[in-house]
Amino acid sequence: MRFVTSLLCGLVIFAPSASADEFSEKKSKNWHQWRGPLATGVAPEADPPTEWSATKNVKWVARIPGFGKSSPIVWDDRVFLTSAIDTGEVVPGATKPEDQPERRFDIKFPHTKYRFVVDCLDRNTGKFLWQQTAVEELPHEGHHGDNSHASASATTDGKRLYVSFGSRGMYCYDLDGKKLWEHKLPNVETRLSFGEGSSPVVHGDTVILVRDNETASTILALDAATGETRWQKPRDETSAWATPLIVEAAGKTQVVTNSSNRVRSYDLKTGDVIWECGGQVSNVTPSPVPVGNDVICMSGYRGSVAMRLPLDATGDITGTSKIVWKYDQDTPYVPSPLLVDGRLFFNKLNNAILTVLDSETGKVVRGPERMQGLKSLYASPVSAAGRVYFTSREGTTVVYKLGDDLEVLSTNTVEDLVDASAAPVGKQLFLRGKDVLYCFENGGS
Repeated sequence: MRFVTSLLCGLVIFAPSASADEFSEKKSKNWHQWRGPLATGVAPEADPPTEWSATKNVKWVARIPGFGKSSPIVWDDRVFLTSAIDTGEVVPGATKPEDQPERRFDIKFPHTKYRFVVDCLDRNTGKFLWQQTAVEELPHEGHHGDNSHASASATTDGKRLYVSFGSRGMYCYDLDGKKLWEHKLPNVETRLSFGEGSSPVVHGDTVILVRDNETASTILALDAATGETRWQKPRDETSAWATPLIVEAAGKTQVVTNSSNRVRSYDLKTGDVIWECGGQVSNVTPSPVPVGNDVICMSGYRGSVAMRLPLDATGDITGTSKIVWKYDQDTPYVPSPLLVDGRLFFNKLNNAILTVLDSETGKVVRGPERMQGLKSLYASPVSAAGRVYFTSREGTTVVYKLGDDLEVLSTNTVEDLVDASAAPVGKQLFLRGKDVLYCFENGGS
């Protein structure tokens, strides 16, 4: 695969930035990446509302141009999203949808240009602070009806914002919207043209992007300041959508990836594989979850598996006693699990059937049981202030009180399609609908 990095304006000089310690202190108050500050779905310092509707506890609602399934991230007083806007400009030579061959799931390839945009909104008012177009071009393939051309969530280290549009490239901005660099990526083909979606992650001075697909799967490490390639490694994988996890363990900074053939841990510095473990199933989407000195990986399409794996392992541990525990039923297809207070929460496939495991033993604490008021789920559950929030595609969120009884505190509905995961930050909860972003807060209008 050929990668070309383009630095804008030649040399880029950056203003003084927060130290790693300052970032570590601040991130627990924010939601700087997919799955939040701990990569577990928990907001340790948030206390969002438990009740809302289209008219209750609404601080603001902002209309988002275009279409995207990426989840919002929040840093200080700013909220960031990505979207793709169909310009309607027909590209010469592109085949109109009505003239294209039939494909499974009625997937059509675009014949018009799209603007791939990054949105920044004021957290307190919902007003746009800036919107930047990363690139405008014709997508090379379509996507599943439940996916989008902008499904990867952004991430930030408090200094810069990192955004992936898959085959449309990686882009970096300062928090005021100035483009600092872009990194062009080659086109890849996803399974049945489902589309791309794995989110980038940043650690220190390195940004990681996993591109599992049908043509040339890779993991790529970029310099966070310049976008230049530090290393890239081929992966013996087919299409998957799981976002990687970066964690300090066993004396190394590890990048843990979840996919169909193998869970792998890479050395962040070199890209070398530290350990690996087979046993996942197809179309892997749930992200790895850190727990103590281990990691939990799961998948749920055409089979079910969840495994707790040791981060101090080396080599291939498939089928060995190194695996702490393994569970083999009712795991999720699209949503990632939630880990809070030693309990692992997840749903079956994309259905509202809940299982809770003891994360230490892998034993069932509750379930499987149907969650009343919910139907299908793509959004991943989140937790804050001793509560768990599950949101359905139909716009309904059930809020549970943590505890053995899992008391239902409230059932809240907005009449909207909600596939993106919620972001609880401070006293607020951010929820992305089909074409709007909601901010809920106690005392809102």
